[in-house]
Amino acid sequence: MFKRLLATATVFGMAAIAPPAHAQSACAPRATLAENLSKKYGEERIAGGLQSANQMIEVFSSPKTGSFTILLTKPNGQSCIVSSGKSWATFDHMKVATGSPV
Repeated sequence: MFKRLLATATVFGMAAIAPPAHAQSACAPRATLAENLSKKYGEERIAGGLQSANQMIEVFSSPKTGSFTILLTKPNGQSCIVSSGKSWATFDHMKVATGSPV
C-alpha cells in the first residue's frame, strides 16, 4: 500500500513541476520573446524575480485578454517559456483569516 501511494505521489509530483511539452523547446533570446509576446498577444511584463543567482522568472500578461506567459531567463539572455495560459488575475494582498471557521 505504501509503495503504491509513494509511486503515485512521485508521478503526480513530477508532472506538476514539469513544464508543458509544447513549452519545453520554446526558447529564444529574451528580447525576441518579449517582443513576440507584446505583438502577438498584447502581453507586457507585470512581475518578476530571481529564482536563483542564475535564473530570473518573469510573468507577462495582457489585461485585455487575460492571457499570460511565464519566462525563465538565464544570464546569457536566453529565455524559455515555462508556462502559459488564460484568465490571469491579479489579487490585492489577501489577509489570512484568524480564529475558528464559522
